Amino acid sequence: MPQNDLTRRGLVGGGAAVFLGRARAQGRTSALYAYTGSYTTAQRNARGDGIHVYRVNPESGAWAHVQHAGGLVNPSFLVMSRDRRSLYAVHGDESYATSFSVDGETGHVSQRNRGETGGRNGVHQAVDPSGRFLLVANYASGNVGVLPIMQDGTLGDVVQVVALQGPPGPNRIEQTGSHPHQIVFDPSGRFAIVPDKGLDRIFVFRFDPKAGKLIATEQGAALARAGSGPRHAAFHPTLPVVWVVNEIGNTVATYQFDAERGAMHAAQILPLLPADFTGENTGAEIAVSGDGRFVYCSNRGHDSIAVFAADARTGWLRSSGWVASGGKTPRFIGLDPSRRFLYAAHEQSDTITVWRVDSGGRLKPGGEVARTGSPVTIAFAGNG
Repeated sequence: MPQNDLTRRGLVGGGAAVFLGRARAQGRTSALYAYTGSYTTAQRNARGDGIHVYRVNPESGAWAHVQHAGGLVNPSFLVMSRDRRSLYAVHGDESYATSFSVDGETGHVSQRNRGETGGRNGVHQAVDPSGRFLLVANYASGNVGVLPIMQDGTLGDVVQVVALQGPPGPNRIEQTGSHPHQIVFDPSGRFAIVPDKGLDRIFVFRFDPKAGKLIATEQGAALARAGSGPRHAAFHPTLPVVWVVNEIGNTVATYQFDAERGAMHAAQILPLLPADFTGENTGAEIAVSGDGRFVYCSNRGHDSIAVFAADARTGWLRSSGWVASGGKTPRFIGLDPSRRFLYAAHEQSDTITVWRVDSGGRLKPGGEVARTGSPVTIAFAGNG
């Protein structure tokens, strides 16, 4: 199917958010924009063609295509700056990140520059709370790079590279060495955790925003069950709890988090799959409701969203069932800025689907909301 058809058909609904960009700001419009990242290369059997921008109605969720930023290689994961004036992309199989300016009136992006990441195949990035540094997880080279963000939003080349070390896990195909898959800051902004799929570890660092340096904690890393393959993590908004999706083991683990020392201690582990599913699967993404009462995890293979209820005192999880994701290979899921809708981006079926989230955390399907080639993430910017 031609790419223009993929990106302009069926545009009803919203998209999965990696950043909340609806705060009101003087002199800026009330429009909300969605930015979709994709894989583009034949090496990945991809059908994407860059970054697409959509204007979003935050009440109805309707999308309207406004821009295509092409000529990009695998702009796979996107993150918005806190002031919503800059968009940053990492590029699958490459060794750089790209800075884009964001027009607050039109939502359009314009490429500024690139910064070297100090490693290959950046798969996830995070802007530190000061807004002065971009941290990148380099999957193929097993390290984390720290890049400076200049006052104009451009990127400098990497100023620190931290190699992640330890014995690899037992899976001879997926765990040949270190494979960091994400970087996420804790609610205080003082610690950054890095789930490492290859080493069965979740590394924890202090971050010095003045020097732009990651500093290992005394614990260094929390150990996951052998062969788990930690992939993505999310913090409870108020409790000292962090949940981790394990890609290879198809589980979700609950950890107690020491907010003073940055230490993690395993407390619980649950399956991502129903007992009667016997096929192949890998866990992918995790999303948490704004009040921390519900946790959602995506399954690639079972092609579902696993729903969990979190205990209000301990953060321990209880399975609430599964819903079909409505497409093939939901690599990314996330809640919209209002927390009323949950969205899934399906890398293999080129679709984004939507659910309405009720007060009990249940998901009511809303169907297909957009078609776009090999979607990997969606970021939001604008004011509501």
